[in-house]
Amino acid sequence: MTSPTATKKLLTADEYARLPAPADGSQTELVKGEVVVMSPPSFIHGWVQNQFGFALETYARATKSGRVTVESGMLTEDGPDTVRGPDVAFWSFARLPLNQTPVVFANVAPDLAVEVVSPSNSRKDIAKKVREYFAAGGPMVWVVDPDERTVTVYRKPGDGKVLWDDATLTGDDVLPGFSCAVSDFFPELVPATPSAP
Repeated sequence: MTSPTATKKLLTADEYARLPAPADGSQTELVKGEVVVMSPPSFIHGWVQNQFGFALETYARATKSGRVTVESGMLTEDGPDTVRGPDVAFWSFARLPLNQTPVVFANVAPDLAVEVVSPSNSRKDIAKKVREYFAAGGPMVWVVDPDERTVTVYRKPGDGKVLWDDATLTGDDVLPGFSCAVSDFFPELVPATPSAP
């Protein structure tokens, strides 16, 4: 006689929100009801992420058109729930008015989601996130690769335009008037000077 297989309990977004933060500082996302643990980002990842956050926050304040979040959770799927945390996101006031500030997770996609690639990210993982942002109703996604010094602009899944660091990144009709050199987002790596014995 075979014993019944235990069914893994899938968490809802509300249950996930109440979980304590991992003691080791790692990050998590909820994927189809299951918690996925991710390594903390590298220094370069954090630096590049901050550059995008700063540029978008500067744009948002100058145009008074929206607000910017960093690693804030958003519900991309429900039943079972998936909660993603884009590295940076821009939310226009038209899409997410000030009087509708989410208490925990947003249930509407941002106008722009920015994902910074880490060594632990597979192409499959990134492609999956891009598809989810569009399926949730987002109009634009930027995938940033610090190693290649590129930004891939997606206006629909599977059809990205790669911009190298000598190109100019614009916001198209999603962020009208936004323009920045791709190279501005990446650090100039200076070889470390060996210390004296």
